[in-house]
Amino acid sequence: MAITYLKKADKTSATGEQDVRDIVMNMLGELEQGGDERAARYARELDKWDGDIVITDETRERARKMVSQKLQDDIRFAHDNVRRFAEAQRASILDTQTEVLPGLVAGHRNIPLQTAGCYVPGGRYAHIASAIMTATTAKAAGVDNVIACSPPRGETGAHPAVIFALDVCGADTILNLGGVQGIGALAFGLFTGKPADILVGPGNQFVAEAKRLLYGRVAIDMFAGPTESAVIADATADPEIVATDLVGQAEHGYNSPVWLISTDRAVAEQVLEIVPKLISSLPEPNRQSATDAWRDYAEVVVCDSREEAVQVSDGYASEHLQVMAKDLDWWHDNLRNYGSLFLGEETNVSFGDKVSGPNHVLPTKQAARYTGGLYVGKFLKTVTWQRMTREANKAIGPACARISRLEGMEAHARSADIRLAKWFPDTNFDLSAED
Repeated sequence: MAITYLKKADKTSATGEQDVRDIVMNMLGELEQGGDERAARYARELDKWDGDIVITDETRERARKMVSQKLQDDIRFAHDNVRRFAEAQRASILDTQTEVLPGLVAGHRNIPLQTAGCYVPGGRYAHIASAIMTATTAKAAGVDNVIACSPPRGETGAHPAVIFALDVCGADTILNLGGVQGIGALAFGLFTGKPADILVGPGNQFVAEAKRLLYGRVAIDMFAGPTESAVIADATADPEIVATDLVGQAEHGYNSPVWLISTDRAVAEQVLEIVPKLISSLPEPNRQSATDAWRDYAEVVVCDSREEAVQVSDGYASEHLQVMAKDLDWWHDNLRNYGSLFLGEETNVSFGDKVSGPNHVLPTKQAARYTGGLYVGKFLKTVTWQRMTREANKAIGPACARISRLEGMEAHARSADIRLAKWFPDTNFDLSAED
């Protein structure tokens, strides 16, 4: 048995990360102190935007008219799929209660957060899918206020298709803000008076760092890094499809890792031959991004057994994991560490990224070892409650008093003592911590 690397990466997703903490920390401090005015000034300085920050109903309607009917239909199609899946998830998350012992009933409730801040990236692309994934899921969870922001582009503000998508998905407020100023505005409740309880959505390193610094003060979906994908392929896999899907993820950016894990050396070698040809056919800037990602971050691994392939895959704990192999149920049962799993040649990450339903905001940089991606549960807080009878105090009270005294917490013990003395004056309880 052996694990052989036909291509080994020179870099990882953590290589060459710029230390942006001081910049982001200073910006967040200025935004909290300077409020709306400072955020608007950052928009002018960084995005050359001097228009309205809060997108009006008139602007939403204007954006709709700028989006073709075909794209409107596609956006609604994607929204419906994401909504249906999110609603099914919500229905599976149940409140519960149980009688722990006679007279003591305890339970938990799943309460939606009041305000969610959804960040939708701008930059080179209109991230329509990110708008759908974040706002739709928050609404399905029952969040009262969904506030979204997206960077303004030129003189028109946020991309019309992004505005339309957010409108369809139920965003209550949309802001023409990007970067740290957008995250700060969501967290501090600028322009809305409603600070976010949770910040969700992908973004660049400045956005990711802003979310990281704010974590604890607000919830966040996860600590995000460059997107990453792995494919597991056996001898039945089509090398051209495998190569196409790897390139499809490498185009995300120069530092987006893609990994092939194959139990068939011939398939792996064919993929190595095909990928450069596929990359060369891409338009710019996609070609350069994919070239850099494949050269510096991609790995191709050949394993003698599928058990070894699982071992390698779980070590990567990739954001996306595609399996193009026979006996898909075996892989489904045995793989453990991934953000989202795509089973079979008919299923691929691009479908999941855009329209199929499960969320595309997923853990990176091996975080899939301990967490999944964005889902309705991220927008819920599970809170416990309990209620007990006086009779239950007969069992609960003495144990609480004794443990409290053993811990040196006398005031805690007296909270039990006073109740036992009030309700059971004729009963002699052992309340001492000593044997």
